[in-house]
Amino acid sequence: MLLPQASQASRGSGSTGCSLMAPELDTAQGAEMRRGAGAARGRASWCWAMALLWLAAVPGWPAASGVLSRRHWPVPYKRFDSRPKPDPYCQAKYTFCPTGSPIPVMEGDDDIEVFRLQAPVWEFKYGDLLGHLKIMHDAIGFRSTLTGKNYTMEWYELFQLGNCTFPHLRPEMDAPFWCNQGAACFFEGIDDVHWKENGTLVKVATISGNMFNQMAKWVKQDNETGIYYETWNVKASPEKGAETWFDSYDCSQFVLRTFSKLAEFGAEFKNIETNYTRIFLYSGEPTSLGNETSIFGPTGNKTLALAIKRFYYPFKPHLSTKEFLLNLLQIFDAVIVHRQFYLFYNFEYWFLPMKFPFIKITYEEIPLPNKNKTLSGL
Repeated sequence: MLLPQASQASRGSGSTGCSLMAPELDTAQGAEMRRGAGAARGRASWCWAMALLWLAAVPGWPAASGVLSRRHWPVPYKRFDSRPKPDPYCQAKYTFCPTGSPIPVMEGDDDIEVFRLQAPVWEFKYGDLLGHLKIMHDAIGFRSTLTGKNYTMEWYELFQLGNCTFPHLRPEMDAPFWCNQGAACFFEGIDDVHWKENGTLVKVATISGNMFNQMAKWVKQDNETGIYYETWNVKASPEKGAETWFDSYDCSQFVLRTFSKLAEFGAEFKNIETNYTRIFLYSGEPTSLGNETSIFGPTGNKTLALAIKRFYYPFKPHLSTKEFLLNLLQIFDAVIVHRQFYLFYNFEYWFLPMKFPFIKITYEEIPLPNKNKTLSGL
């Protein structure tokens, strides 16, 4: 069953994501947590997300040397048998998908219009500021011609972008603690003003009710097995055809997977340009360092454990403005000067030998799929 509709302040456009079938949270406990540490953690995620955008504008640095090959690339995104219940420690400043609803079963002969939806990330907080930088959130809209009802479907982080990108260093725990889940959200209605004012609301296809119902079954399975958000795309260079080490798993990837699946079901898409925001890290070939137990466990590598925690320390929450600026300099020193980045992917830590241009935000065209063909790499 899908979660409730997100309000303007909590939708994916405000947190770079979408939501469907995430586990239910204990309401009383959640409210109590949000009054305390949870709210502070949510505020911190805004700061570090903005820091990422600042780093993306920094000029590049000299290339780092590569490391020995470990496997074929990119590393496949790991799927799971079921979605775990969130740890009570993890709290979002803005409730995830607060008014979502189950995906309805459509009449088989219904004609369902499909819309591409796009708006600036965090529009409710920053207006069109990030839209000028082409940092956009993606979603999908549907309209039943039989009932006239509209629906929105999107996928985003349960605990805001910062918590999905960097961990918490809790004094009582040896290993970094991650508050990272993403899920899909389906709700009735399309906020036309929200999507049209600074973004996109355009019809891309018409499907049958049967296709919609097939899609709904697929979305449930996709949402229950793909449970973690991944901010970064990691490549060897910006050059066309360069090796991809890791793919992101975010709102735009959900839209692309859904469009691809609809094409498999027989949907025919219009021939219109569709662009998506992607955040890239550039590095030499990554090295797998191990998982939480092998690094931070009783017999783990204490030197490596300390290095990873030191790397993540500047990203900690609860910072004053002065602390934030000082820590930003530490991040610059680690990532740019010393060309180091520790990535957490599929519950494993990876070392990235960073190289020019290090980090970049792009707004790339990814065409709509052809009938009965899937998008490569999804």
